[in-house]
Amino acid sequence: MKMKSAITTVGIDRSPHRALYYASGILPEDLGKKPIIGIVNTYNDTMPGHNHLNKLVAAVREGISEAGGIPKEFPTIGICDGIATGHYGMHYPLASRELIADSIECMAEAHQYDALVMVVGCDKIVPGALMAAARLNVPAIILTGGPMLVGHCEGKKICYNDIVEAQGLLKRGIITQEQMDEIERTALPTCGSCNMLGTANTMGYLTEALGMCLPGADIPSVMNEKYAMAKRTGRKIVELWEKDIKPSDIINEAGLHNALTVDMAIGGSSNTMLHLPAIANEAGIPFSFDEVEKICAVTPHLVKLKPAGTYYPEDFSLAGGVRALMAELKDYGLLKDNMSVTGKSIFENIEGAEVKEPEFIRTKETAFSQTGALRVIYGNLAEQGSICKVAGVLPEMMVHKGPARVFDQEEPAVKAIYDGKIKPGDVVVVRYEGPKGGPGMREMLTFTGALFGMGLANSVAIITDGRFSGATRGAAIGHISPEAADGGLLAFIEEGDIISIDLNKCTVDLLVDEETIAKRKEGWKAPEPDVKKGSYLDRYAKLVQSAMTGAILRRD
Repeated sequence: MKMKSAITTVGIDRSPHRALYYASGILPEDLGKKPIIGIVNTYNDTMPGHNHLNKLVAAVREGISEAGGIPKEFPTIGICDGIATGHYGMHYPLASRELIADSIECMAEAHQYDALVMVVGCDKIVPGALMAAARLNVPAIILTGGPMLVGHCEGKKICYNDIVEAQGLLKRGIITQEQMDEIERTALPTCGSCNMLGTANTMGYLTEALGMCLPGADIPSVMNEKYAMAKRTGRKIVELWEKDIKPSDIINEAGLHNALTVDMAIGGSSNTMLHLPAIANEAGIPFSFDEVEKICAVTPHLVKLKPAGTYYPEDFSLAGGVRALMAELKDYGLLKDNMSVTGKSIFENIEGAEVKEPEFIRTKETAFSQTGALRVIYGNLAEQGSICKVAGVLPEMMVHKGPARVFDQEEPAVKAIYDGKIKPGDVVVVRYEGPKGGPGMREMLTFTGALFGMGLANSVAIITDGRFSGATRGAAIGHISPEAADGGLLAFIEEGDIISIDLNKCTVDLLVDEETIAKRKEGWKAPEPDVKKGSYLDRYAKLVQSAMTGAILRRD
């Protein structure tokens, strides 16, 4: 078939181009005859989720070469949400998703690569790569780095989430500083994405459900199977190019349906309600939260990993992983068959897969609940919608009414809880943290971790126009839209106002009369975001849309 890269390699006027390729090590007898495959390598040594990716990329390169392609590697950025959380740096991770997609587009289009393999790891990098794949629509495969193994401390399994919540335990005197130090040293024992069902692992699993990676997204980072998968990925991308199988054949309504179904069945990170709409937007597919609610209503919650449950990603993998779960969901008639990057259909991929540990992947009869684990919440505080991961909510907090404790950023809310100023029954409001008002829609992990650590998770709720980490659990409603900076009702809550939350009915409401609200709105003006004029965040704030669009950027 005709190579896209031929525009850079064929013809008398492409002499300088060929010379540059020769200078970079390509043999004259290969140039113009073999497809040039771009490898997006998000390796960096800033975080464990990415510091092993060079080894995976080496295996991908081998596979491409063996299959008759020419591998060409280039980088993009990758931010660690865990290091960025709880301070100014958290303005950047979600905003970086657009930079990742844009940078991949820049390199792929400038060099006219025939196909792409994207080797990625953490939270915003996986969706950024999927957005780029949908936008570019050349044959593409995602390869995720896989989850890290579970940690061990004092004879117990622990993970990233335990570090966050241990801070409150230390503050209350339940554990000692020495125990805290030991938790820090042992919770994260290997490379890989954090050892819980955070956004990184959720998006890895959904990439497989979508059909954009080879089966095995659940394989832990340190297993030899992961490196075998990398080599097969390199071989497979050449086959996809030969067969002209593109993301548009895979990222479609059926693929998104499957991703949403798996998301509901595993109780995935609430951040997926930002990323799946953004991926759909790049693919030109309408994304409906009505459809999300319909899928939630019929999908049983079959897998419950940390932080919502007691199991870990490696347990899920041992139980059969994404393939076994999807086989179970197919038996219930909840999946749609669709093309995948294997060159076969999703149903062919999962044929013969079985649940090996029913404790870790349950049946419909033994499900944690008969409905999905993510819910869309509406009400006068969220006219356009909001999101709650109900899988992580204690039963006694599914319905809650209490006085508002109002904060315009996360930091003073965290200080208030550690200072003992947040009381049982309160509803903590953290606003001006939305996509525009933050800007960048910071996650509230530090606050929710403090809530559990301080023993208030069974009596305090939080609502915000910001978002939550995959590590978050508790009565936490995020993505409230319209956000405070856009004049949403969230901006006009005052200290002591009563807020009513009913997660069974999917409602969140401010119990203040309209006349009072109208008076509060008089002369209101949104505060200016605390960002430098002309900075990336300043430009991002001017372009970003509502969380319920996926926080995508305006194109007009």
